[in-house]
Amino acid sequence: MKIHKIHGGKFKLDGGAMFGVVPKTMWNKQYPSDENNLIPLTMRLVLVETGDRKILINSGIGNKQSEKFFSRFEPHGEESIDKSLAEHGFSRDDITDVFHTHLHFDHCGGSIIYDEQGNLVPTFPNATYWVTENQWQWAKKPNEREAGSFLKENLQPMEDNGVLQLTEGNTELFPGFIIREYHGHTIGQAIPFLDYNGKTVVFTSDLLAFSQHIRLPWIMSFDIQPLVSLKEKKEFLKEAVENDYILYFEHDNFVEAGKLKNTEKGIRLGESFSLEDIL
Repeated sequence: MKIHKIHGGKFKLDGGAMFGVVPKTMWNKQYPSDENNLIPLTMRLVLVETGDRKILINSGIGNKQSEKFFSRFEPHGEESIDKSLAEHGFSRDDITDVFHTHLHFDHCGGSIIYDEQGNLVPTFPNATYWVTENQWQWAKKPNEREAGSFLKENLQPMEDNGVLQLTEGNTELFPGFIIREYHGHTIGQAIPFLDYNGKTVVFTSDLLAFSQHIRLPWIMSFDIQPLVSLKEKKEFLKEAVENDYILYFEHDNFVEAGKLKNTEKGIRLGESFSLEDIL
């Protein structure tokens, strides 16, 4: 297996929403906000080569939404998926699979684009698009709380163009590419566990959006079942320490990857590093 870091750009969200009930006086010291209470989030993706597959994990926010939509989230930076793929010697056509941890717009928006005729088509024309059955059914009939995150123009074209493939439960989707479902953030979020040279690299997605979310009560207000998130986090963190997992943070603007350690105050981030340090 080979792993490549892919940059999907950056955007901003409300800091209070990202830290839930945690007071700003606490989180702002670790993750500073601007004058509008917005904080920067990365869209740090992964390209996995295993066998004859080239699997992109998530696709970022994309660029097809309206100016009004983007004004709420302030996409910024010079990084892009196309530029990042090219740096590794790949193009959109090389991608065989796109695995979506879940279908919130900042994780799947880049999977669909407008073609020259104005039709919504797959960005990666040779790829199968993967998502869990639980998440797909949940996203297709969104509740009022998540409706703004599940956008029809991101979802329906997957089905209409015949590229959608659904998975069920915890499974090894490809050799060394294991997915496990979690339901606190959104129903059927699937977290990839990658078996890389005897190490386990976990793409944490929104199970742990930031390294700060390692602290148990630090749960996003976006999570639809915060007590389920709490339970899932406790179990995952214990497992991660015991098995020396490498965590790769999709959204953390300051910490890319790291390992955990036990402390007197509970499980905390130990060493942090760039993904390239282990590749």
